[in-house]
Amino acid sequence: MLHDAIVVGGSFAGLSAAVHIARARRSVCVIDAGAPRNRFAAVSHGFFGQDDDEPRTMIATARAQLERYPSVRFITGEAREARSTDGGFAVALGTGEILEGSKLVLAFGIADVLPDLPGLAERWGKSVLHCPYCHGFEFAGQRLGVLSVAPMSAHQAMLIADWGPTTLYLNGGEAPDAATLGKLARRGVAIEPAVIARLEGAGEALSFVVLAEDRMSGIDALYLAPPTRLNSPIAQQLGCVLDDGPFGPIIRTDAAKLTTIPGVYAAGDIARAPHNASWAAADGVTAGVSLHQALVFEPLAA
Repeated sequence: MLHDAIVVGGSFAGLSAAVHIARARRSVCVIDAGAPRNRFAAVSHGFFGQDDDEPRTMIATARAQLERYPSVRFITGEAREARSTDGGFAVALGTGEILEGSKLVLAFGIADVLPDLPGLAERWGKSVLHCPYCHGFEFAGQRLGVLSVAPMSAHQAMLIADWGPTTLYLNGGEAPDAATLGKLARRGVAIEPAVIARLEGAGEALSFVVLAEDRMSGIDALYLAPPTRLNSPIAQQLGCVLDDGPFGPIIRTDAAKLTTIPGVYAAGDIARAPHNASWAAADGVTAGVSLHQALVFEPLAA
């Protein structure tokens, strides 16, 4: 069966693209591995009309709504490979099944590459966080920290200071230049240069950053912007051009979310920076609408 569209990824971006394709009465197959980036967070904040809702519940609701459209097919699994064909594209699943579609939407997401710091990974999305707009208000006025993992960490610390007293933990790394230190001082950001031994706290909560020689630094939430990687090699297999983003590779797209490969669209965190669930959903809408219009108008131009 030749689908009008295959969507690789069934989270905020992929489902937003798929529903607009389905509402245009075009056949769409959504392939989803079931591991959204925000699965570590208990709730999602700032999403229109669903502030403080659980991310997986939001995805499940969107999926159930999408399944009501007769032209939709869902496959739970992993898309392993993709290639161009005479009629569009072929996508190979982990099971060996081959799907064919006239167009593709890539929305497979990214993964955060966390530093190897004891006590960090188990608190990711709870008290060790990425985005203050998503998880800043809940820790407002408490003891906040930023872990230096990249040059942008100083910028993040200046921003986080709007939510509460902030310390930039250099973890034995190089200090910012004099101009940046001056800006940090103006924002009231403290600098802790020592190497971090581990993070401590009850359960998923955070209470202390334990520094060298067991010196304790009290803290309630630690922010960091770790490097990221694409969850799938499919974009490279298809020949899509990648750009260097502030955190990791980004698939290059135009205003219609079309990649450098005709017929292949990309939406969500894989095709933009900064990242946010609302932006991912909005980009999915753009990709889905653009894809449908291409199905309509490209044959007329032939």
